[in-house]
Amino acid sequence: MHHYFLDKYANVNSIIHHLDPRLKIIAFISYVLFVILTPPTEFIKFFLYFSLIFSVILLSKLPLKFIFKKSLVIVPFVLAVALFIPFLNEGEIAGSYSYGNLNFAVTYSGLLILFNVLVKSWLSVISMLTLTSTTKFSDLLKGFEYLKFPKVMLLVISFMYRYIFVIADEAMRLKTAGDARNFGNLKLKQRIEIFGNIIAVLFIRSYERAERVYAAMLSRGFDGNFKTIKEFKFCSRDFGFGVIMGLILIITFVI
Repeated sequence: MHHYFLDKYANVNSIIHHLDPRLKIIAFISYVLFVILTPPTEFIKFFLYFSLIFSVILLSKLPLKFIFKKSLVIVPFVLAVALFIPFLNEGEIAGSYSYGNLNFAVTYSGLLILFNVLVKSWLSVISMLTLTSTTKFSDLLKGFEYLKFPKVMLLVISFMYRYIFVIADEAMRLKTAGDARNFGNLKLKQRIEIFGNIIAVLFIRSYERAERVYAAMLSRGFDGNFKTIKEFKFCSRDFGFGVIMGLILIITFVI
């Protein structure tokens, strides 16, 4: 099975794509930090943060539908965690609801916290999607390596990115084999037993594959460092982008 969506837009010809990966990592992580540190009552600042990242997306020539559709994935997880905050937080009541003998009161402070969590999470996800979509994954890992991120963590991320889809393919083949043997019509207890066997087989195959990959890497002289064809060099374009984005973030934060 081929996963064509890996680095799907990493080769687009745009200003953002040609920036040094190290600069992009620093710039987008700084963006996330500024967003997180902004008080939740500063609604205009959040609009300016959105305008900034929206401008970067336009410069990168990434499809807006792709970015915003992917970013909405985080919304259900945030709501699952923060949805009940407006009912639990104390303060001025914005509204009350009754269900049988139960009474629920929504407070303004709780709604503000919900807005704070939702908006900051969404903007952070958009920025990270823009970073990963405008940078080849190998260059991104190399950039993190240059910035002295823990090498073990980078290796784990690298292997997870490269082989999670292989494991998914293995699982799909096992599922297809089960469907061909009338797996869906078995009793629940039998299906649970077979599902446990599938997980065990998948674990064994993954472990054996990891051993083969490790042996192959050692035979090719892998020393734990990430190799890329091009070397990273800062230029005036990188400097200009970093200064402009940094000034916009600082001015937006302090106004």
